[in-house]
Amino acid sequence: MPVVSNTSPIMNLAIIGELSLLRDQFGEVMIPGAVLEELRVEENLPGSQSVRDALKAGWIRIEAVKQDPLVRAMERDLDKGEAEAIALTMQVNADWVLMDERDGRKAAKSMKLKVVGVLGILLKAQREGRLRSLKQAMDSLREKAGFYVRADLYSAIIREGEEEK
Repeated sequence: MPVVSNTSPIMNLAIIGELSLLRDQFGEVMIPGAVLEELRVEENLPGSQSVRDALKAGWIRIEAVKQDPLVRAMERDLDKGEAEAIALTMQVNADWVLMDERDGRKAAKSMKLKVVGVLGILLKAQREGRLRSLKQAMDSLREKAGFYVRADLYSAIIREGEEEK
């Protein structure tokens, strides 16, 4: 199942020590060059070592984007990583694009792409029994990664995760 990721799902899961959920759920994850730049894996940042390890192991791999005019057009409203992730998703006909940012998700959905973000990945992991605690993972996202989740969405996801047990 080909999957392309933007920066946020990779980095946020790496920061909370759950990057392997991407490998568990999708096998291989492709990223465009702009996402690699945004990940800043050469720096000693929280989660960087996990990302370096995944790149070295080859289950996160870099793929060149060939649709430069599409990227340039999308960069009017999106950052380069989001634009390249969407373009790469279309280029390789990926099943999913992993993205959290509202504008990027909206753009991807307008192009009829299937989108899932870090919260959907955590919820699926909870359903599959691969996550000790959905609440703990979401709290860690908020505290360690500074990931913003609206209070009503936080509560709804926790309820949904509990109902799945």
